[in-house]
Parts: sequence; structure tokens; C-alpha cells
Amino acid sequence: MPDLEKLTQILTKNGFTVARFATGAQAAAYIDRQIDGKTVGFGGSMTLKELGLYELLSAHNTVYSHAVQGPSAQPLAAAAQVYLTSVNGLAETGELINIDGHGNRVAATIYGHEEVWFVVGVNKIAPDLEKALWRARNIAGPKNAQRLGKKTPCALKGDRCYDCDSPERICRVVSTHLRKPTSIPVAHVVLVEEALGY
Repeated sequence: MPDLEKLTQILTKNGFTVARFATGAQAAAYIDRQIDGKTVGFGGSMTLKELGLYELLSAHNTVYSHAVQGPSAQPLAAAAQVYLTSVNGLAETGELINIDGHGNRVAATIYGHEEVWFVVGVNKIAPDLEKALWRARNIAGPKNAQRLGKKTPCALKGDRCYDCDSPERICRVVSTHLRKPTSIPVAHVVLVEEALGY
């Protein structure tokens, strides 16, 4: 198990607002209490889906998710007050890694929202930046390509990144958060001591 106390200290020093929970249910309840009466955008995330956050937050917010509502929701999610996503890798040294195909999700975590929330299961945590990037490319990437039905080498074989030139490649943009972006007033990291998402 990673040292979550030390990671919390590092992320806090780097400008993030950090909360830790033993279970996904506790984390979801916390997020549901914190976000009320807002427009909320969702990035494509199995973590958010597993926590049922779309359903919870839709009861008292206006929520936009292309995974639920289709591609027309993407620009609305991009313009929302609050944006939720996860990460593909989180280094114990404090760096947050995301890989994207269209770029909408990584762009939304960098600019344009009042608040950004990263919800992170303990399975996403790696010892350092190099291993967090490796995890994003070789674990999260193939699983997401398979989930989306892509015809890429990583989806077909399911074992690693092939750095392919496939037109269906979903790994096209990589973002690394070294610190909280100055353009985002509040950036939350919710750490969950359970495996969530890919």
C-alpha cells in the first residue's frame, strides 16, 4: 500500500485540496455533499461510473457527460463550472498523469473551470513519475482501448502499449500536473483506498 499520508502532504504542498477515504462509497457521498446547484462536466472515467457519481450529482446539479449523453455534451462539459475526472497514473512524488485521444479531458483539467476534481483509486498510484507514465500507457491505455472497441494493437492483445500509428489510437495527448494550475481556483484530489477504474 502506498504511503497515502506522505502523498497527501506532497499534493497539498503542490496546491491541491486533498481528501482521503477508505471506500468509494464514502468518497462519492463526500463529493455529492460538496457539489450542489452547479453545472458539472464529466470526463470519460470508469472511476466516476463505478462510484455512480453521474446519478448522484444529477439529482441536484446540471451534469454533462459525453459517456451518457453523447458527443454533443462535450462542449457543455468543457464550459461547466465544475469538472470531474480521474487520472491514468498518480506518482507518489505528486505528479498526476492523464492520456487522452481527443484532448477534451486533459484540456478541461488545466483551464476554464471554477473547480476540478480528480478521483483516484489506490490502484492508480505508482512510485514515481516514470512508473506513473508507464502505468498510464501500458495498463490504462490498453484497457480503455478494449472498452471502447478500438482496433489497435494494445486493444487486440491487451498487454501493453505498442506506440502504434493506428487511426483509432486513443493515446495522443499526455498531460502531467506538476502543481495545481494557476487558472483553476480549486483543484481537488480525492484518494480512495480501493481499486477503482483502470
